[in-house]
Amino acid sequence: DPRPRPANSGVDIDDVPAGRGTAKARRSVTAEAVQEYAEGGVAAQGEAPTAGAPDREFVKGGETTEPYRGIRRTIGEQMAESKYTAPHVTHHDTAVIDDLVATRENLKERAAEQDVKLTYLPFVMKAVVAGLKEYPIVNSELREADDEIALKQDYNVGVAVATDHGLMVPVVKHVDQKSILQVAQDVNELAAKARDRSISREEMQGGTFTITNFGAVGGEYATPIINYPETAILGLGAIDERPVAEDGEVRAAKTLPLSLSIDHRVIDGAEAAEFTNYVMERLTDPELLLLE
Repeated sequence: DPRPRPANSGVDIDDVPAGRGTAKARRSVTAEAVQEYAEGGVAAQGEAPTAGAPDREFVKGGETTEPYRGIRRTIGEQMAESKYTAPHVTHHDTAVIDDLVATRENLKERAAEQDVKLTYLPFVMKAVVAGLKEYPIVNSELREADDEIALKQDYNVGVAVATDHGLMVPVVKHVDQKSILQVAQDVNELAAKARDRSISREEMQGGTFTITNFGAVGGEYATPIINYPETAILGLGAIDERPVAEDGEVRAAKTLPLSLSIDHRVIDGAEAAEFTNYVMERLTDPELLLLE
């Protein structure tokens, strides 16, 4: 190596830092600097902190644990089975529901006279069932072992309910055969049973399509996980006043964000969009539900 090494130092002179101050000093290395580097430089290098290392040590705050069993474990296993079995695609859209808001407001007192709390959910359920009849593939189940897709003739809509013990999905049977008030009463009763854990297994079975209303706690859009082996689930965002462009003008309108997740093995994207449009049409003009 042509680079000079001071005798007995074992130091490569290029490794020795130059002096500080003037440009001349920065270009020079003194004998004293070499000796100082030889005696302490290696140790100093070894003690230097690595790049990105923290300046101080952090003390862990500890942790607590909760058991992963019972309802929580069942939910987790079902979610994992659905997500890793069915390739999910989520279609998003927004329904303008000024007329639905007015209709529900007009009927709310009549419903209360019959001891029924009328929310928007029964209207959505009836609109969904109309869509399922028009697009049967959305009301289906893929049976891979039999190489077939079963198109269900029942219209049993599951409603996701958040409880203190986790998410539960009671099922309203034969929604197509019931009035909006009857659907509302069934939803209220089943949700109450789910929350106090008095619901039966039979009341949570037989669903062909599921609705989850995450908008009840805020938010607009999500990517809901299908209640497998069903092939679709509709998520409802928060109803709110939002700007809407119509005929070249912007106005404030009551809107409902929709998020439809589908099993893409069974349902194509175009079918998901058409189904959503059909449902939205009935939410925008609720009088159409009278024709179902």
